[in-house]
Amino acid sequence: MAGKYLSMSIQSLGGAQVRGEDLTMTTQSPSDVHTQHVEGVRSDSGLALITRVSEARVRPERFEAFRDFVVSAVRAFPDRHPGLVAHEVLLAPPGTLLYVSRWRSEADLAEYAGERWREQPVVLAGEGEYLVAPLQVRHFTLAPLR
Repeated sequence: MAGKYLSMSIQSLGGAQVRGEDLTMTTQSPSDVHTQHVEGVRSDSGLALITRVSEARVRPERFEAFRDFVVSAVRAFPDRHPGLVAHEVLLAPPGTLLYVSRWRSEADLAEYAGERWREQPVVLAGEGEYLVAPLQVRHFTLAPLR
């Protein structure tokens, strides 16, 4: 059903009820509670937030398995990558999954993704079997709304 979505934390995935086709899952590290609402971070707050969007074009018959694979893989990222402010998995079945991550700085992002972070996606081991095309990665910064 177009236009419907559900937002949930990754930690509560086990008991979730999907009410529509699109599903959004978010999680944050307990150490990042003060940045829970990233959209509330102003450009004058001293944070140089960078949003990284990795787009996966998924084999439709493997979509649910890939979703579970990605959610399982990224669940612990906030504890392993201190510069990760927030992240979420966005779904557009049957063939598109986005992993969106928000980083405090270029240095934090480079620590996670390597020195070629601007053009090279991070590929999880075994990910290729689910995909119909290579991952695409894009980066965005916040524009003040005042």
